[in-house]
Amino acid sequence: MDLIIDVGNTRAKAAVFEKDNLKHLFVFDKNKIILEVKKILKKFQIGGSIISAVSKLSPETFKKLHELLVNLIELNSTTKIPFKNNYGTPNTLGVDRIALASYAFNDFPEKNVLVIDAGTCVTFDFLNSEGEYLGGAISPGLAMRYQSLNNYTSKLPLLTSEVPKSFIGTTTKESIHSGVVNGICREIDGVVTQYKKEYEDLTVLLTGGDTLFLAKQLKNHIFANPNLVLEGLHRILTYNRADD
Repeated sequence: MDLIIDVGNTRAKAAVFEKDNLKHLFVFDKNKIILEVKKILKKFQIGGSIISAVSKLSPETFKKLHELLVNLIELNSTTKIPFKNNYGTPNTLGVDRIALASYAFNDFPEKNVLVIDAGTCVTFDFLNSEGEYLGGAISPGLAMRYQSLNNYTSKLPLLTSEVPKSFIGTTTKESIHSGVVNGICREIDGVVTQYKKEYEDLTVLLTGGDTLFLAKQLKNHIFANPNLVLEGLHRILTYNRADD
């Protein structure tokens, strides 16, 4: 079995894969990563492992992880990946975006694929049918949009995501929900439409923490799976193991 770890800005996910299948998923505070990994190792016999971290972990934490997990791969810009990275600044490309591109390359070969990750930020990542990663876009996520309205004004309340009753808000709260939720959905639909104008055979994937909330409200046909970063990390682990 393989252990896949994805560390986000506040929380971490760990997945146990058996062959190519995600069998067990764990979500926890990133500061408890050592404790949680120890718990997982007591339950499962782990062979290979890989970790990606969009937020920094301390050197001490990485040292302990390497002691617990033999041959742990730390995903970074030097890790061997299956696709061709044509990003203008490859050293700055986020590890989560690298994982998503790897998933797209492996699971949709010779396809034009746009992967949308709706989490803290909304990222758009495009891989063409030649297996070349070209780049994409980065935009504020749902929670960040709600927080910005509260942080940068004196009277607007901090709300959590809620499906608008109508696109015409009749109260301040309804207006905020309409602006944030309709705004992000129309943005995503608009970006997808832009790509489809140039790439008619486009495959669109949606992942991230807000996947289930957004998927039902988008107009374009999209394949939704909230765990594509974990899936992509496992593809990278498998690729590196085969290359040894």
